Amino acid sequence: MASDLEQTRDRSRSPTRPKFQTDLNRDGVFFDVGSFPVTGKIANKRMTADQLRQTVASWQNDWSPGPLTREQHTQFHKEGWVVVHDILPREVLQAAVKSVEGLVDDVAQRLHAAGKIKDPCKDCDFATRLIHIDEQFPHANVLLHKNGVLPSGIQDVWSHGNLMAVAGQILGNSADIMGHPVWNLRCKTPENISLGQATVPWHQDNAYLDEECWDKLQVTAWVPLVNATTKNGCMQVVRSGHLPGVTANHACCVGGSWYTEVTPEELEATIGCDMKKDVVTCEVPFGSVLFLNNLIPHRSLPNLSDGVRWSLDLRWQRGGEPNGFTGIKDSVLMKPAGKHWDGKVVWGDWVSKSRTETQIAAVSKEEMELVKEVGKSEGRYDESPEFDTTIVGPWMTRWALLHHNRHTATMSSKI
Repeated sequence: MASDLEQTRDRSRSPTRPKFQTDLNRDGVFFDVGSFPVTGKIANKRMTADQLRQTVASWQNDWSPGPLTREQHTQFHKEGWVVVHDILPREVLQAAVKSVEGLVDDVAQRLHAAGKIKDPCKDCDFATRLIHIDEQFPHANVLLHKNGVLPSGIQDVWSHGNLMAVAGQILGNSADIMGHPVWNLRCKTPENISLGQATVPWHQDNAYLDEECWDKLQVTAWVPLVNATTKNGCMQVVRSGHLPGVTANHACCVGGSWYTEVTPEELEATIGCDMKKDVVTCEVPFGSVLFLNNLIPHRSLPNLSDGVRWSLDLRWQRGGEPNGFTGIKDSVLMKPAGKHWDGKVVWGDWVSKSRTETQIAAVSKEEMELVKEVGKSEGRYDESPEFDTTIVGPWMTRWALLHHNRHTATMSSKI
């Protein structure tokens, strides 16, 4: 007899009326079911639900010795996530913090030199400096998020032997292991400063990528640069939400942000999860890492502390597979196929090639004029591209545009 979990997952293939609970907790959910009706239909066009389920089942490989225990390896494949404690040395993370402090200082000095802020806040610490800058120049944190240069401290975290070994345990060592172009520095300012724009809603990472990669396994290391707690906005995941292999329908864009969102009702109807029972809150201490795949639904909680919650997203996938960012930025080879690796990554000019610049280059002058108009109406547009806090991307044309803001002004709605 099929287990309760298997019966629940099978709902994703049901042609009947979408099934979901009507009394779900909607704290932090932007779209309501009136503006974004529940469909229960998968967004995938290239493969059927049965093919996708089989594909995800094929991702599971045999355990090999490494940082992941046999139990952790099994959990990653069965639940789509795992927290590994004390996997990164403090000195490696402290070097990354130094690199980020350098990025913050660069933004502060440029804003100060341009007369955008009066005080570069040199005497503030890592936890609060960006907050005080943001108070003078709203959404300064977006300038850091848009930074396309990968500093050496973050390079050393991404290529650290322990993280690379985990990537090998999950992806296998028979293919090249590539670094995905979508790496992010998350500077999650407190909710009263960011007004929700630093809180990422429920989504699957596939929602930001082209469907060419939706059936390919991508492994994310979510690395906090401070202790990540419920209070300062740690992550939540929907355990086993990847097993059907499908990508749910998302909508864009949440509040004044560039984020896509899938509602808890849509998740229940499409992937068959139970949003009352399957949500796991993942507190991750400094030195520990949350690993997850590209299909697992997840979000961050609001930052209710008085400091910035800093974190990194770093991703890997197998060589020879599309990364979902074709034409924007290629992946970088981090570990050649085979088990013998000298621990070095030849980054070359990849570290300084900004995907943001490529995305902006794809936007027409007419579309940028729309950005300017919307930005001015919101009091956020800056004439200097150097200080523009607008982010545009191809995902905005993929999903229904139910809420327009300065980020979506360039895009055409699908509905």
